[in-house]
Amino acid sequence: MATAPIVFVIGGTGAQGIPVIKGLVQEGAYAVRVLTRDPTSSRSKSLQSLGAVELIEGTWANEETLRLGFRGCQYAFVNIDGFNAGEKTEMYWAIRAYELALEEGIRFFVYGNLDFVYKKSGYEASVRCGHYDGKGRIGEWILQQTKANGKRMGAALFTTGPYMEMALGKDTPMSPVVDDGGVVTWRVPLGAGAIPHVALDDCAYYVRWLFDNQQEANGMDLEVAIDHVTYDEIAAAFTKVTGRAAKSIDVKMEEYWDSGPFARVPKQTAAGYNADVGDRATMTFRDNFTGFWNMWRLSGGNKGLIQRDYALLDRIHPGRIRSVEQWLRIEDEKDREAGLGGLWERVSDLRPVLKIAEDGRRGKL
Repeated sequence: MATAPIVFVIGGTGAQGIPVIKGLVQEGAYAVRVLTRDPTSSRSKSLQSLGAVELIEGTWANEETLRLGFRGCQYAFVNIDGFNAGEKTEMYWAIRAYELALEEGIRFFVYGNLDFVYKKSGYEASVRCGHYDGKGRIGEWILQQTKANGKRMGAALFTTGPYMEMALGKDTPMSPVVDDGGVVTWRVPLGAGAIPHVALDDCAYYVRWLFDNQQEANGMDLEVAIDHVTYDEIAAAFTKVTGRAAKSIDVKMEEYWDSGPFARVPKQTAAGYNADVGDRATMTFRDNFTGFWNMWRLSGGNKGLIQRDYALLDRIHPGRIRSVEQWLRIEDEKDREAGLGGLWERVSDLRPVLKIAEDGRRGKL
């Protein structure tokens, strides 16, 4: 019996990494080696329980650790935590990860990417968003390298966006509140825009497809989403699925920062918690997320700044989640099967979705 090829995964204990690994090891298609800072964490242990998963302790900000991780593997999935590193440091280590993957003989490299919104806007300052631009800038660089190195190591980008789960999660840019009248309320500065939200469960399929179809995927930027979603649509779908009242309130940016989910974050906090806020290359948390919201304000109806090719996604993943209502029904059923109640119970006691919320913006590089 043939031995399954090994994928070295950076970012495997994150919100996206866990379903990606589940998809890779399904049916024994691939074995996975996961880099983790803490092999004893609940997230690491949950991955080990899947079988065909090896954990190595260390950090992506170390060349020798990266070499050991890549060594003996055939493929790699690299999704560096930009909120740990900050834009500048993430860019350096993403480049080194690509270069060291070549050095160690990796044959196919998938990079966890986000839209290079600054470039897509024609370099409009109002949408500068460091955790997007840092990834997107390197994503473009990787595809350029692939033109020269594609026969030695193929590569593809897996471009996501805000997870749909973040709309019901703790300490995210769009965390809801339940007001005194029991109405689930999202207060977001979205205007007439929309967010191409991504379902984490779909990430498992898409990344598996990239590795299973390397000839077609080589040089591809696979940009994924459920749909371009407004928060009025989310509120209406939540009421339809749960029977509970919900609403979306469009707020000005100033009000969002005064009373929104991130109101307690000090104004001069660095976007990346291990970045130096005194470094002129470091964006502040507030500037970063102001650009984040301005990006989505300009992306309504899949006709604006950030767009997706939904026909392509239908071809690649015919069973993908296509609407907020469909996603909410799936999540409500999952919560009930897990004995967690349903979506009403989830919004009444928000749980972390992002690892950064679980870690409290702490962790070594």
